[in-house]
Amino acid sequence: MKRLLMIVCLGILGIGNVLAQEAEKPEEESRLDFTANIQNNHLWRGLIITDKPVVMGNLSYALDKDKKWKIGIWGASSLSDDSDGTHYKEINYYIQYSNDRFYIGLWDLFNSRNINTEVASNDIFNYSSRRTSHIIDLRTNYTFGKSFPLNIEADIMLYGGANSGEIKLKPDGKYKSNRYSTYVQASYPVITGKKVNLNAFVGAGFALNSSTFLYGNGENSFDVVNMGLKADKTLKLSEHYSLPLMMMVMWNPSQKFARIQLAATVF
Repeated sequence: MKRLLMIVCLGILGIGNVLAQEAEKPEEESRLDFTANIQNNHLWRGLIITDKPVVMGNLSYALDKDKKWKIGIWGASSLSDDSDGTHYKEINYYIQYSNDRFYIGLWDLFNSRNINTEVASNDIFNYSSRRTSHIIDLRTNYTFGKSFPLNIEADIMLYGGANSGEIKLKPDGKYKSNRYSTYVQASYPVITGKKVNLNAFVGAGFALNSSTFLYGNGENSFDVVNMGLKADKTLKLSEHYSLPLMMMVMWNPSQKFARIQLAATVF
């Protein structure tokens, strides 16, 4: 009986040891990931997309083991209607490449807020050159070396944007061309490696095929449309969970407004 009891105890200890070893094995890193943000508003390239609180989500899949190539879906929705009674909702698709210093991405943007159906389609599957509300957006940025970590961003709207005034029409109402609104920005880390880090940025807009562009006041062919400061820090809530926080103050000298944004990356 004692021998049997000893064998059972050794067996239980052996199984426990095996399970403990299994538990200690690190989880295999997944190529599939998603994140979620909460913000008090949504500001983009000097534009106020919505002044209402927003929830954002990003689902991505890495195409290579180093996670330099990714495809994904980015979406956002405001938590209430804006003052004009419209409700902000957006869904975007993208493919991108990035390393430590260089980024290039092709994005398909679809913002369904306040679409004027007289000039544009509210059908998410409509990609016609004349009426699509989608915008195909080419995004690039490059960061110089550690001794001078200036970041330069350049983004061009390549296709679509009927609801944003990006499409130019012929006198008979047929598609003629796009404006190719372009946004360029320079940003520099003023404070790094501290509890609170600080970046300064300035952005300007122009069009490659028009005297006006999306981000400006509709009068100038080139204008500074976005300038400000962005501070970030990480709030440690427990041993296993930290909350990245961001505060930004921005001015749009072209349209003569300013905003403050507070954001948290929930996971």
